[in-house]
Amino acid sequence: MILFSCTNSQQKNATIVSDTIAAPKTEAGTVKLVDAKVQNIFNDYISLKNSLVATKYEEAQQSAGKLKVSLADYPGCENTALIAEKISVAKDIADQRKEFTLLSSDVIAMFKHADISAGSIYIQHCPMANKGNGGDWLSSDKKIQNPYYGDEMMECGAVLQTIN
Repeated sequence: MILFSCTNSQQKNATIVSDTIAAPKTEAGTVKLVDAKVQNIFNDYISLKNSLVATKYEEAQQSAGKLKVSLADYPGCENTALIAEKISVAKDIADQRKEFTLLSSDVIAMFKHADISAGSIYIQHCPMANKGNGGDWLSSDKKIQNPYYGDEMMECGAVLQTIN
């Protein structure tokens, strides 16, 4: 199965810096994007990620449903919207987390090219997710809050990249 990432060739490339370079200090969770539709996608994605961190199945279903609508409304993200839909109808939190890996892969590709006017987006990674295959996710906070394990291994992971 081939997945296409949500990208828009009209968007400018974001600056990606190593975690070792100090990023500008902003309030945790404060990310402002130039495009309002991209901002909605980011907000809905973070809501889904936070629901998975808290191991809240029903809340994750609702967040994934909102994310599906945001993604479907953005040209090029139709396939990613289908992944969000799978999360919204998944039978349990384990299935939601499995699909979250695919979703995150597409969304990360999108945000690497997004125009950010304030804040930083952190690409984070847990090497133990998905039976040791690893899993990435986005966060607006540098602190690790693992969506793949929740409170079982809340701080398992590391920041791979910072997008400014």
